[in-house]
Amino acid sequence: MGHHLTEQQQALSDEVRDFADTVVAPAAYEYDTKRELPYDIIAEMGRMGLFGLPFPKEYGGQGRPYFDLCIAVEQLARADQSIAVTLEAGVGLGAMPVYRSGTEEQRQEWLPMLARGEALGAFGLTEADAGSDAAGTKTTARLDGGDWVINGTKQFITNSGTRITRLVTITAVTGESTRADGSTAKELTAIIVPAGTPGLTVEPSYDKVGWHTSDTHPLTLRDVRVPEANLLGERGRGFANFIQTLDEGRVAFAALCSGAAHGCLEEAIRYAKKRNVFGHPIGQNQHINFTIARMQSRAHSAQLAWQDAALRLDRGLPFKMQASLAKLISSEAAMANARDAAQIFGGYGFMNENAVARHYRDAKILEIGEGTTEVQLMVIARELGFRP
Repeated sequence: MGHHLTEQQQALSDEVRDFADTVVAPAAYEYDTKRELPYDIIAEMGRMGLFGLPFPKEYGGQGRPYFDLCIAVEQLARADQSIAVTLEAGVGLGAMPVYRSGTEEQRQEWLPMLARGEALGAFGLTEADAGSDAAGTKTTARLDGGDWVINGTKQFITNSGTRITRLVTITAVTGESTRADGSTAKELTAIIVPAGTPGLTVEPSYDKVGWHTSDTHPLTLRDVRVPEANLLGERGRGFANFIQTLDEGRVAFAALCSGAAHGCLEEAIRYAKKRNVFGHPIGQNQHINFTIARMQSRAHSAQLAWQDAALRLDRGLPFKMQASLAKLISSEAAMANARDAAQIFGGYGFMNENAVARHYRDAKILEIGEGTTEVQLMVIARELGFRP
C-alpha cells in the first residue's frame, strides 16, 4: 500500500486479501458463467462487517473511516470486480444516502440491516436521457393524500433486483425551482421506495459485456405510492444530495479500479515468471518486463490517487477534484493493465476461465460507471476555474 496503514487497517487489508484469494477467486468463474450473485459470499462479507465499515456503531456499523471501506473494495477487486462493486454500490449508493441525508427514523429503520449485509440498497438516478445530465430527469413524483405518487423509468441500477434488495432511492422531479437570475429549473427530490412496493417493476437483467455476477436492472415505476415520510433529505435537494453521493462514491470506485489494475499486474507477474518460451521465462524478454514495469507504475499511481482522495474526505477537506482525478487515473490504469495482461497471456488471456480475461471484459465499464471519463475531465476543469 502506498499510504502508511495503521495496524488496524493493515489487519483489515490482510483479512480481505486472504478472503478474496481463498473464497472469492476460486468461485469467480462459476458465478460469472451462471451470471448469478453469490449470496453465500455476500453473506460472509456481511459477517466480516464489510458493509458496515464507514457507519457508526449505533447503526450496526464498524465506526471506521471511509478509507477503510476503500481498502476492502480494492482487495476484493483484485479477484472479482463484480463482488467489489456489489460492496461499493451497496455502501456508497445504497446505504450512504440514508446515512448522509436520512432522518433518524430512516437511519434506524434501514441502516442496521444494510450495515450487516443482510439487505442491499440501490440508487435510482440514471435514465435514458439523464445521468450525467440530471436536468434530463423525467421521472416525476407528486403528493397525493400524504403519499408520493411516482412515475418513470430508471436504467443501469446496480443491486436493484437481488433477493436481498430492500430499497431503491429514486430521484424524481417534484416541481420547479427559481434560480437567482429568475429562470426556472426542475426541482429534483430523492425518495425512498421499498422493494416490493406495488407499481415498482424490476425489469429483466441486462445482457452485459462484463460484471456478470453484479446485479443490474432497469426499473419501471407506475403510480408507485410511498408515504410522504419517505422523502430523503429536503425536498428539492435531490441534485445536491446525489452530487455528494457521487463524489464520495467515486473515491471507493477508484479503489475498485486500483484493485483491478493490481489484480492484472499480479497475474501478469506470476505468468511471466512461469511461462517458458524458447527455453526461458517470457519475463526475461525486455519487452515483457518493461510492459509489466509500466503496469506497476499505473497501479501505483491509481492507488496513491484514491488514497489521497479518501484521506481528504475523512479529514473533512475539499475532495471533489481529487475524487475525479482518482476515478480518471485509476479507471484508465485498470483498462490499460487489463489490455496488457491479456496480451502477455496470449491465447490464455482470451479464455473466460482466466481471471485476466474477465478483468479485460469488466474493465471497460470502469471508464463509464459513476461518471464517464469525459465527466471527470469536466469536473476537474471546472475545479481549476474553467467554465463552459
